[in-house]
Amino acid sequence: MPLVYGVGTPADAAASPQRHVRIVFVALLFGFVATGEGLVREGAASRISESAKNPDRVVPVDGRHARRGSLARPVSGAGLFTQFVLDLAKQHPGRTVAILQAGCTTAGQELDLDELRDRGLRLDVSLVDDDTAASRAAVAARPELEQAWLAELRQLPLRPRSYDIVQCSLLLHRVANAEMVLWRLASAVRPGGLLLLRLPDPGSAFGFLDRRLPGFVRSLAWRIGRPGQAGPYPAVYEPVASARGIELFMSRHGLAVAHRGVVRSAGSATRPALARTAGELVAWLSRGRLPADHDELCYVICRPEDRFARVLQ
Repeated sequence: MPLVYGVGTPADAAASPQRHVRIVFVALLFGFVATGEGLVREGAASRISESAKNPDRVVPVDGRHARRGSLARPVSGAGLFTQFVLDLAKQHPGRTVAILQAGCTTAGQELDLDELRDRGLRLDVSLVDDDTAASRAAVAARPELEQAWLAELRQLPLRPRSYDIVQCSLLLHRVANAEMVLWRLASAVRPGGLLLLRLPDPGSAFGFLDRRLPGFVRSLAWRIGRPGQAGPYPAVYEPVASARGIELFMSRHGLAVAHRGVVRSAGSATRPALARTAGELVAWLSRGRLPADHDELCYVICRPEDRFARVLQ
């Protein structure tokens, strides 16, 4: 889940906010000093990954053509996937839409299940997540997740081609063996169905901070930014959990992009000034190659009914 960086603990921050501001600021500086050379290296790496973000290719999706690559301006991720599901459901009127929500404890309103039901869709929703302490705490605290299945996702018994929609929100960056997990999820999508991905952008300024800051700073930031919520979740960031990694995965497995964009996370509007300053500092030190104008990537990926109809040149 995206971080909202803050200072102190809920009780102590009221008592001595200036002291905790200094603690976190020193910790941020420590992170910058410890990884200063990494900013330069990752800035260079981000230039390489741009080829994965902007390939000039066109793919067919539901009889239409969608330009792959060109990034939309950063927007809010709220409701981003809902319209794609509505469009898919129109092709099969009256049929129950089978949805697998992987990473259910970190899924947001980019896929609004209540709106889909209000529009008259019949949904069969399955909830799964990785079995970690944070996930267990989230399930225990949220009644709507009572039916969630927590498991080691590599061993999750998913029947191939059994879901119309598989949503994977803020999951890939926090699990080990992420490519195997992603393949299990992609295999569960029916031909013509959609794989909906949302993940932090490791090539953004805030993604860099999430990956490189010391663990105690991430924990402190979580407690201040999201008091009472389960977390923080691990920051694993295996290669597939990136723009380049997703593009390579799709190329290897015959998947097509219906939409790709960068978005601002739900908490970005209320992100504390210290967090915004840290992000802007990273963007400046990297000469803009690690941008601070967004923090997440979103993909709508189609599993073609004809695997040979992957890409039109």
